[in-house]
Amino acid sequence: MNEETAPLTPEADRHATCTAAPRPDFCGIEKPAPCGIIIFGSCGDLSKRKLIPSLYRLFANRHLPDGFFMLGSDRIETDDSGFRSIMEEAVRAAFPGDFSSDSWQKFSDRLFYAEADFNSGDFFVSLPARLKPLEKKFGTGCNRIFYMALPPAVYETVISRIGGAGLASEENGYSRVVVEKPFGSDIESSRHLNGVIGASFSESQTFRMDHYLAKENVQNILMFRFANSIFEPLWNRRYIDHVEITLSETLGVEHRAGYYENAGVLRDMFQNHILQLLSLTAMEPPAAFVSERVREEKVKVFRSVRPVPLDRLGEYVALGQYGAGSINGAAVPSYREEPGVNNNSNTPTYAAMKLFIDNWRWSGVPFYMRSGKRLSKGKAEIAIRFRAVPHLMFSNVLEPVGSLSDTIDPNLLVLRVQPDEGISLQFQTKMPDSRACLRPVLMDFRYEKVFLLDAYERVLLDCMTGDQMLFVSGEIEELTWGLLSPVIERLEGMKGGFKFPNYPSGSNGPAEADELIRRDGRLWRAL
Repeated sequence: MNEETAPLTPEADRHATCTAAPRPDFCGIEKPAPCGIIIFGSCGDLSKRKLIPSLYRLFANRHLPDGFFMLGSDRIETDDSGFRSIMEEAVRAAFPGDFSSDSWQKFSDRLFYAEADFNSGDFFVSLPARLKPLEKKFGTGCNRIFYMALPPAVYETVISRIGGAGLASEENGYSRVVVEKPFGSDIESSRHLNGVIGASFSESQTFRMDHYLAKENVQNILMFRFANSIFEPLWNRRYIDHVEITLSETLGVEHRAGYYENAGVLRDMFQNHILQLLSLTAMEPPAAFVSERVREEKVKVFRSVRPVPLDRLGEYVALGQYGAGSINGAAVPSYREEPGVNNNSNTPTYAAMKLFIDNWRWSGVPFYMRSGKRLSKGKAEIAIRFRAVPHLMFSNVLEPVGSLSDTIDPNLLVLRVQPDEGISLQFQTKMPDSRACLRPVLMDFRYEKVFLLDAYERVLLDCMTGDQMLFVSGEIEELTWGLLSPVIERLEGMKGGFKFPNYPSGSNGPAEADELIRRDGRLWRAL
């Protein structure tokens, strides 16, 4: 990478900027083999907002194979033409300034629809006859991807019927199933779902999707750690004081009250997104950059996480629920006033948690994690706070103006996942024209806003090519639920133990979260 450092002047806002060399040709995107995608729940919100727009954009950018079709199925009574009209409206809404009628016409010719009652076995028995002429027309063979764009309660029925109809067989091509989170609601339901999937599909055929893993700077974490020799020797307990993982949102529960009331923030954000970020931050270098080896190292991390002491939950977990307040100058209601929410709900919309990883690399280093809705700023980041210098040799010469008379801010490395994707490193420099006056300077790398693929486009392509790097294994699912389920059960058993709401919308969260980290002599990074 070529790097150019801007002058470190007050006018430059004390930032050092980094620019990246152009991407080499060998980093191109692999075009998958011909295949057909069958989306169950194709007229739902996920399909209209994410899946169909992503497939359209992949097609328009020539990343899909020439042999490709998509068969949608749902309860809505319509035909191929009606389905295409519904999807055209969705794609136009997704790309209002980047819609090509010509590309849409060519893409929509590959969209088909079959009305389905997912509780009836008749549809699945007739599905092979619906697929065969399409597979012959587009030359896809029996390469099939079954995408569950459905409520989790329907997963078991649909997956079982796919297997019962013989559609999971790989005799004449591959057959894969994609399952969106949540993967169960606790350890037992996760095991049960894995058992249902395993009765029809092998682990190599199963793609458990967490779109956070496909975000550009999440993918970059391993590259940054293991391709830069100046950081890996420091990535351990000797040099790192603590790690903060933050996923904050300005949005409220929106239209998801039915799901969120039964889930809460720990199930919705911690079991998947946050713990996945923790594993990428903490894992050992894999023997090779392939999905099996990466997954093995993630498993080792989760096996090393110290169980949260249930008799001292207050030292490790802080919960919150947003009250009324203001976001970007607009008044917003409390969680309990949202449509579909119980007006006495104790569902947490904010959580902060402290975990320890008991291995040689991380022994004694706390990992602080937080996530919440209706906060002052929406962002996702991993902050690596290094230890302070062991001896302040400048204390007798530091100048009083603008200096830190008794301490120096430790170095801080921040991996920004969104919205401003990039990496920043804070370090100390001498103030010009001073004898020993220090100031923190930020070296900042920012990704250009020209990402070729968004998260759903990336995972769809990887599923077509059979690469499971960005998907979650069944073992990891059970390990993460094993860590959180006892905590959730204990918290949900504390009837009347929470004084909600305990933070106003537009704030940085509840005071209990500040106290959780303050009692360790630390402070959260500002949102």
